[in-house]
Amino acid sequence: MTLALTQTGLLTARSLRTLGRQPVYLAFSLVQPLLWLLLFGHVFTAIGRLPGFGGSYLEFLTPGIVAMTAMLTANWAGTTFVQDIDRGVMDRTLSSPTRRGAIVAASIAHQGISVVILGALVFGVAGLAGVRFPGSWVGVPVTLGLAVLLAAAFTALSDALAVLVRSQEALIGLSQFLALPLSFLSSVLMAPGLMPSWVASAARWNPLDWAATGSREALSASPDWGLVTRDAVQLAVLALVLAVGAVGAFRAYQRSS
Repeated sequence: MTLALTQTGLLTARSLRTLGRQPVYLAFSLVQPLLWLLLFGHVFTAIGRLPGFGGSYLEFLTPGIVAMTAMLTANWAGTTFVQDIDRGVMDRTLSSPTRRGAIVAASIAHQGISVVILGALVFGVAGLAGVRFPGSWVGVPVTLGLAVLLAAAFTALSDALAVLVRSQEALIGLSQFLALPLSFLSSVLMAPGLMPSWVASAARWNPLDWAATGSREALSASPDWGLVTRDAVQLAVLALVLAVGAVGAFRAYQRSS
């Protein structure tokens, strides 16, 4: 266990050094969520006056955008593995004593740190835009925690797909194929009570919706912590299952190499 943690820490530090040398990556990752937040938040301000929102549309939108940012950022995690495969780095890593679980865990840790930074920036921009949440400050770290769990699930999925398809184009295509339906089949942009019944039903099985609804509940004036815990547990279980699957994908990659 100590060895696995040490390996995870070293691999995470390597990824963070790369991120530190290219901070523009975080800046580009922030562009899309801020466009969603500010463009939708201001263009559709009147939507917040409809029943089911209970406040301004920006207030409703912000936690959903944090969750969406986590998903979109994590969807690109596997591109690093594709690059490592193309350069021969992955084969050298897998031939070393490095544990496969440590490789996946380091990727998840790296994306989790990125998501915390991006989520905090989204909250900062929302605050500058005048968003004030009725709940206590506790809701903000809870929202970031749910975003990290969501990112962990999609990072593991992206890593697994990367070592299976071994192609940047295929991975990007699959990521986009997943991202758009999951975004629109959720309550990120629209209150559940205003969605068509079939969309609301689909949203109940959508991990992006779990993060969004749990976050809004945590930020509300009287949070139902049982609901927040339920969503957190669902995300944690999904992340664990996908992480195990990602480790299995590495074994499949080695057998086919």
